[in-house]
Amino acid sequence: MQCPKCGAFMQTYNRNGVQIEQCGGCRGIFLDYGELEALARLESQWSQQAAPPPPPGGAPMHGGPAPQAYPAGPAWGAAHHGQHGQHGHHGPHGYRHKKSFGHMLFSS
Repeated sequence: MQCPKCGAFMQTYNRNGVQIEQCGGCRGIFLDYGELEALARLESQWSQQAAPPPPPGGAPMHGGPAPQAYPAGPAWGAAHHGQHGQHGHHGPHGYRHKKSFGHMLFSS
């Protein structure tokens, strides 16, 4: 099959039971209507997975210990120890981002 955009050869991949055609030239991904419906169904199932339960401990009870104060942050306009814009895959507070449905489907 030839790519409708650039005319290069298309390669077919099977990912999670869905056939995906990808162009070897422009790297475009092409789906027919049935494949698009299957992807929408898989995404819906993936996004409805239960969130993990909150950690034990929760909010303090009446009469319990007072919450601890947060440590002082840097002064307004102070440098962030060279970390600004260098969060990578772990986000600004060190927590790992949940991978997207598309990343799980299209990553090899």
